[in-house]
Amino acid sequence: MEFTSDVTLHLALALCAFLSFISLRWFRRSVQLPPGPTPLPLIGNILQLSGGNFVTLLLKLKEKYGDVLTIYMGSRPVVVVTGYDAVREVYIDRADDFLARGDIFSFNAVYKNYGVALTGDLHRWKRLRQFSLVALRDLGMGKRKIEDRIQEEAQCLVDELKRANGSYFDPRHLLTKVSINIIHSIMFGKRLDYESKQLIKLLHCLNEVFSIISSVWGQLFEMFPGIMRFLPGQHHKMFSDLEELLHYVREKVKINRETLDPNNPRDYVDTFLIKMEKDSNNPQSDYSLSNLEASTVQLFFAGGETTSTTLTYAFLILLKYPEVLAKVNDEIEHVIGHDRIPKVQDRNQMPYTEAVLHEIQRFIDILPVGVPRKTTRDVVFRGHFLPKDVNVYVVLSSVLKDPTCFSYPNEFNPKNFLDENGGFKKNDAFMPLAAGKRNCMGEALARMEIFLFIITILQNFTLKSDISTEELDVNPILSGLGNVSKPYKLSFTLR
Repeated sequence: MEFTSDVTLHLALALCAFLSFISLRWFRRSVQLPPGPTPLPLIGNILQLSGGNFVTLLLKLKEKYGDVLTIYMGSRPVVVVTGYDAVREVYIDRADDFLARGDIFSFNAVYKNYGVALTGDLHRWKRLRQFSLVALRDLGMGKRKIEDRIQEEAQCLVDELKRANGSYFDPRHLLTKVSINIIHSIMFGKRLDYESKQLIKLLHCLNEVFSIISSVWGQLFEMFPGIMRFLPGQHHKMFSDLEELLHYVREKVKINRETLDPNNPRDYVDTFLIKMEKDSNNPQSDYSLSNLEASTVQLFFAGGETTSTTLTYAFLILLKYPEVLAKVNDEIEHVIGHDRIPKVQDRNQMPYTEAVLHEIQRFIDILPVGVPRKTTRDVVFRGHFLPKDVNVYVVLSSVLKDPTCFSYPNEFNPKNFLDENGGFKKNDAFMPLAAGKRNCMGEALARMEIFLFIITILQNFTLKSDISTEELDVNPILSGLGNVSKPYKLSFTLR
């Protein structure tokens, strides 16, 4: 009995000593960082960051500690930046100080620091980004060629909606198929049929990854990646989905290699393979198979999921605000009519519609916490010392709903983007997908898709909800990495 008691006592003393040592180390580290809630050993600020909406909890901490604060995700310190002025400083005014990619353990567990969007290697990112921008431009990004693809896909969508014959259904899966097809044609040279097993599988993987990473399971894995790898939970589905996407790309790359014509690149994969061959004698080259596969998946994921989520949310909001929908329909009737296909140029004559589409993106706040950054050197930021390689979370939600930038920050109101004469009014605080040097490469494509798909649908169909306007809920069902709308049903009735 005494032996057991002695062992228990010594273990307890050892544990206390260990936790005290850890706490002391954290204290010494945190005195150099911005203020924040006191972390507990090993688990950090999980008590302050659990039991509610992650972004809402961060904004509550902002009220106490200011626009720059520190939280601990497990044992990992993260600097949180909020408000337009501070975020602009990170993204634009001092961009080079915050240009490195922060830790995203969920994705890195599968992609191992490869790929243009998520690599933590700054030199690799610069080379892959420059290559990708040129490749995408040559493939028609931002040009009439890609507009033609979107218009063709929009007509396929119209045909599919006609076959629904006015029935009520949840539009998310169909809108995801449409968005996937655009990025699929850029990455792999062709679209997929809506009933294709490949497309349905891709849709499932993309939706599930985005949902899980935005849930408590995704947040827990980001806090405790070492432990969560060995615990059961939905996060393991996320990994299998990411592996499935990687497998799909590998098969496509294999086909492209077997049929490659170096003088006639068909898509992004071809363009990368040609660059790989040209750079094959350089042992330091970043144009490797691993970077090709990871870059393709990451661009595919970003280009498909964010646009489809925005479109799905957009129609819910238009149902919720019928007076706004009526004004958009009036503008479509006046500028475009029903006898021709909408084109991007029409935006210049549709100030109210342009304001509505911007307000939709601002209001839904699709990436409430932007993709993490890291400091590239030791910096002094707003009076606080930030060491090199510290993770930085930029709360985009705090910018899109900053009352100093928007007259109606917490409600849906197109007046946020309209001047006193009813003209469209730009706003520098509109940064739904970040801003500056490391902004989303496909943002212009996303805006083009959102405009053409929504306007084409409204031109051809009347939207109807299966429940009353009052019952429609525009609050997100999930809010972590991304905001996801609650499921709903609507009918597209042919005009």
